Amino acid sequence: MKVSTERIENSQMVLEVEAEPEEMVRSLDEAYHRLVMRAEVPGFRRGKAPREMLERHIGREALLEEALERLVPQLLNRAIAEQGIEAIAPPEVEITQTDPVTFNATVPVHPTVELGNYRELSIVPEPVAVAEEEVNKVIEQVRYQHAPWEPVARPIRFGDLVTIDVVGSVEGKPLLDRNDMQFQVLQDLPFPVPGFAEKLEGLEKGQDKEFSISLPADYGASELAGKECLFKVRVSEIKEKKLPELNDEFAKSIGEGFETLDSLTERVVSNLRLMSEEGARRRYEEKVIDAVVEPSSVEFPPILVEHEIDRLIAAQERELRESKISLEDYLRTRRKSKEELREELRPLASRQVARSLVLTKVAEAEEIAVTDEEIDGEVETMAQGAGEQGEELRKFFNSPAARQSLEKALVTRKTVKRLVEIASGEAQST
Repeated sequence: MKVSTERIENSQMVLEVEAEPEEMVRSLDEAYHRLVMRAEVPGFRRGKAPREMLERHIGREALLEEALERLVPQLLNRAIAEQGIEAIAPPEVEITQTDPVTFNATVPVHPTVELGNYRELSIVPEPVAVAEEEVNKVIEQVRYQHAPWEPVARPIRFGDLVTIDVVGSVEGKPLLDRNDMQFQVLQDLPFPVPGFAEKLEGLEKGQDKEFSISLPADYGASELAGKECLFKVRVSEIKEKKLPELNDEFAKSIGEGFETLDSLTERVVSNLRLMSEEGARRRYEEKVIDAVVEPSSVEFPPILVEHEIDRLIAAQERELRESKISLEDYLRTRRKSKEELREELRPLASRQVARSLVLTKVAEAEEIAVTDEEIDGEVETMAQGAGEQGEELRKFFNSPAARQSLEKALVTRKTVKRLVEIASGEAQST
């Protein structure tokens, strides 16, 4: 076997491998012995056909393909071992000729990271403030949530709660048949089909209406896509929210121990401040990480980006499943293919990979590690927060793979904390 190597960009090695003639001869012979035991050659018992007859029956190309299927991986593994290459994922192989057998293999190797001078990093945290408009907005939301529905004698408006009898059909098949159905009339509501709520606006109590809604060809529910939905509606009641006055009685009516409107307002301000501080903390961490990554030199093989894209899509699929939506339906409604989704996610995936590699390098430089006790403590915290599923979660984190994954997450958390200390100037005082 002859091997030549060349390092190319993005942490990859290209190997050109040429098999010795005797290696190919041996591989063809082994391929013959495997195939002859599987092939039915007319005039011969299984396993007894001479090689010449077998080749005539199945074709020379089939024998060659069988031989290369075993020979190429064997030679590739030997070449990688002999060259001392540490592959981090399966190589991409291209057979360039068969006489002599020659192939190229692009092997992804460990990424390289050169950090910038992150220890000189200095970033001023953003101030945290709660605007009066935010407080008023939350108070209004609470006011609306606790407001009763009261009947009104006027046409339907968006936001109303109506009671209706409704019959719907598609191509003569029933879609919906409900009496005294309560329905809040909100714009852009997808139930029962998009545009239904808009057809109710302006109707009055006791009024009947028949209407049709044409659904687009790319509508998510494939059985309704491109079809006409017919509806008959009778309005029997219209209600609107009766907003209570903002006073101490309103605060008491919420039932959470508030005695005055001021005490309710104080709680709202406190909650908004906590949320604002949490948001500012997260934004600050992101700013710090970006400031560490930007001057760093990071090179990694494309396969890592593909794996990250796979992870992002899998996470998106899980979220969609919780809403009873398949990824296929989601993509169909957005007129997008899975390949287009992958390309859309590629920039994000590349950033995520670069950030992860830089943080790992910082952790090494700062000698950041976590102990078994810290892992156990994190597992216990999560288990206590998981309620009835706590014991299952403890069992899950008994596995080495799960503990290793948690360890990596904790190291990342401690690394980000260390960088925040450096950037904010806290590191010098600790």
